[in-house]
Amino acid sequence: MNVSDSERVATLLENRGYEMTLDEESADVILINTCSVREKAEQKLFTRIGEIRHSRKDKPLIGALGCVAQLEGETLFKKIDGLDFVIGTRAVGRVHNAIEKYRQTEVPVLDLGEREFDYDWSVDQAHRRSPWIAFLPIIEGCNKFCTYCIVPFSRGREKSFEGSTLVRQVLELRRQGVKEIHLLGQNVNSYRPPTLSGLESFAGKSPFAKLLRAVAATGIERIKFATSFPRDFNSDIVDAINENENLCDWVHLPVQSGSDKVLAAMKRGHTVSNYQRRVDAIRNSPRGISLTTDIIVGFPGETDADFQKTIELFDYCDFDNAYIFKYSPRPGTPAAAMSDDVSPETKTERFNALEELRKKYVTKRQEALIGKRLSVLVEKASTRTIGGLSGHSTCNRLVNFVGDASLIGSVVDVIVTQSKVNSLYGELG
Repeated sequence: MNVSDSERVATLLENRGYEMTLDEESADVILINTCSVREKAEQKLFTRIGEIRHSRKDKPLIGALGCVAQLEGETLFKKIDGLDFVIGTRAVGRVHNAIEKYRQTEVPVLDLGEREFDYDWSVDQAHRRSPWIAFLPIIEGCNKFCTYCIVPFSRGREKSFEGSTLVRQVLELRRQGVKEIHLLGQNVNSYRPPTLSGLESFAGKSPFAKLLRAVAATGIERIKFATSFPRDFNSDIVDAINENENLCDWVHLPVQSGSDKVLAAMKRGHTVSNYQRRVDAIRNSPRGISLTTDIIVGFPGETDADFQKTIELFDYCDFDNAYIFKYSPRPGTPAAAMSDDVSPETKTERFNALEELRKKYVTKRQEALIGKRLSVLVEKASTRTIGGLSGHSTCNRLVNFVGDASLIGSVVDVIVTQSKVNSLYGELG
């Protein structure tokens, strides 16, 4: 979501007459988009602003955007010297107002207000991270209130966007030459628009399944979505993927723990057996859907037996990949009031053990693809092979191969010839 916000802020400012530059030394305004999911985000912001101030003789305007800005608000002005304006997660459409107001008054500007009713979610082609890949938020915020998570406080409550608007945006992106869209949300399958406008004629047990089918019907070449919430993930989503080839064969479904006791303490709303049933539906798909997850180790109260259950669940699910995190408390969350009773040493031991298991399964899954033909969107020159290119497959794996630079931006078939833990290598097929 932060990448998506940054793209929109760049588009907004350029439309207001600002010129973007890659040269930090020449910039008159520097915006730092922050994330509070990880530990020490505020310290990183403090350090970054200090680096800018000490590297420049002149004084550029510096603004903080994103989750840290939303959560810390006015206190950031007291904690960080040289910060000129703070813009919350839902106020990014007014960043130009903050810049102009500061220039007129030289008084720090704070805007933590709600998003405008007519906020423009469009992104100029020049400001997308890739001309061929577009991020499209379908739902903003979160209502789940997992005990460790700050997102409901930093991003606010869930707000889903009208299906008809989203479908029009996808059609426009396709017209612009975009090959792949990512439907975004903290929990995409919690999608619940005010009406079913634009989705009425599409099959589906849930509005999200209807939206998937509606977006697939636009004919755009590839569609990915993240992140899915286990409690709201039903088999109809798998059915939609099976029915539509342009819905990519990849699901990111964070489990966080393999212990029902820990899941209850996290208030995840699902049990291990609930999660396993959803994994069974994914694994039974003829598409061979890639499954990735998030796992937190060392949550308050997690015992050795609880961690062993996470190991067992990993074995059961046979994950294609996993993003593993050591628990750290986020101030303001319910878990922050719990006793952080798992020692740093134990967290590290569990992290390392799970990382070794992750590598084992990633290696197994990657090696099983040797000799297979994958559809790859060519994104850029590869840094790993001379004369090489790289891109992602429909199953969201990084693939490197030798090819002419003219292929960048196109979708090609690549036969996998070699596997490494973090990427695949192949040849045009």
